[in-house]
Amino acid sequence: MNPHAIPLGTQDLEHGGETVDSFAALGVRAFTTGRDAGSFGTGSDEPVRDVMARWNALRIALDSARLATATQVHGQTILEHDGAWRGWLRGQDADGHLAMSRGTAMAVTVADCVPVFLAHPTGATAALHSGWRGTVAAITAHAIARFTSVGLTASDILLHCGPAICGRCYEVSPDVYGQLTGRQVQSPTTVDLRALIMDQARALGVRKLSVSPLCTRCNNDRFFSHRAGDAGRQLGVILARL
Repeated sequence: MNPHAIPLGTQDLEHGGETVDSFAALGVRAFTTGRDAGSFGTGSDEPVRDVMARWNALRIALDSARLATATQVHGQTILEHDGAWRGWLRGQDADGHLAMSRGTAMAVTVADCVPVFLAHPTGATAALHSGWRGTVAAITAHAIARFTSVGLTASDILLHCGPAICGRCYEVSPDVYGQLTGRQVQSPTTVDLRALIMDQARALGVRKLSVSPLCTRCNNDRFFSHRAGDAGRQLGVILARL
């Protein structure tokens, strides 16, 4: 296992991570990278040139005319992408990406926060970064609402929560726990972000739900984990092929 490896193809990118196999029937590729693909974050001591080389390798491996990313701020802003541009779009202050048509690869960086993937049979897709703030702000619910606002049926949406810190490992303050659950506690308490996200989706009529069994903290040899002291970041990537 080499955390400084520069991936050269999609197989390398997905090795050691997790692929969302249930999306394949829709012509959608979705996956979360792992340590084996190296870090895609620029907040570590690793040379920026190595990180950028991975991003460029990602673009080549995906073979997509468009790649959308953004500076993430733990909010609810979702950027919507059409097919009118080409290249690598690096947006500002957003934690989600959405495309109503095929052909745009979208990526979020994570390390304990939840990579949330949505896909619809029409080719509409979304990739979201949902930490505790994004979960409180209901970024997943906002993405679902964007789908249904253009006539897509919620029950046709496939939703997957990728590798993230699990409910046994994620301890939060009483204040954060209260914001997430609406319940009061007197001491730090563990909470399951993915379970909360799934509840939000169910409340809006999404029925085709899946969740990764992998915890980034429990499987720290396989994934970067902020709680484990890592500065590295893995990617959550989705692409509806043309």
